Amino acid sequence: MRHGNHKYKLGVKPQHRKALVQGLAMELIIHGKIRTTETKAKAIKPFVEKLVTIAKNDTVANRRLAFTKLNNKEAVAALFTTVAPKFKQRPGGYTRILKLSEGRLGDGAKEAFIAFVE
Repeated sequence: MRHGNHKYKLGVKPQHRKALVQGLAMELIIHGKIRTTETKAKAIKPFVEKLVTIAKNDTVANRRLAFTKLNNKEAVAALFTTVAPKFKQRPGGYTRILKLSEGRLGDGAKEAFIAFVE
């Protein structure tokens, strides 16, 4: 049985989904806040939260683990030097999703901002 194994499928194949989540997480780490659809924001939230938890303890092993998940040196450096030090004393809940009232212009998809908590 697959109780509790819900994943956001995003209407794409698993390889595309993995690349999409990596790319969005990378942009969130570098820019601090991104605008995307609500479903994509909810899909990347646990991925990013786990990365920040890894980055709170700055070791070579954790940097390598973060690099295997992000596959981008600049994003890993930003994660360990600028993002994670802000959350040293925080036990979790590093991101927030702010839903926007209007839908996207082309297809009416619900949009949201995902950003790090200040």
